[in-house]
Amino acid sequence: MKRVVVDASALAALAFDEVGSDTIARRLRGAVAHAPTLLMYELANVAWKKAQRSPGQATAILQSLADTLDPRRGIVLCPVDVSDAVLIARATGLTVYDASYLCLAGMLGADLVTLDEELANALAG
Repeated sequence: MKRVVVDASALAALAFDEVGSDTIARRLRGAVAHAPTLLMYELANVAWKKAQRSPGQATAILQSLADTLDPRRGIVLCPVDVSDAVLIARATGLTVYDASYLCLAGMLGADLVTLDEELANALAG
């Protein structure tokens, strides 16, 4: 089975039905999705921002967050060596957060699924 690393931008699009979610769903179909453990905090931050902007939707937003992070959904959360992430960040100009996704993709030999243009460009470079 194909392995992919999915970042917070891609998973947020799915979780909160944002632009690009159809493309992300196709890329994840039939794959085992992996992500650094940091993913849950990044998604929680997205949910917090959405709830701040739309307080009347806070319950639905938090439910979408819980559904997305439900272990039965099958996203494999993986630790990433922080020293490696720092080295990748220095080499690419990315944040350590974004570099952790590149690091994990390299460790697993997996494709990276992202909607983050800067991250995608760093991967291409």
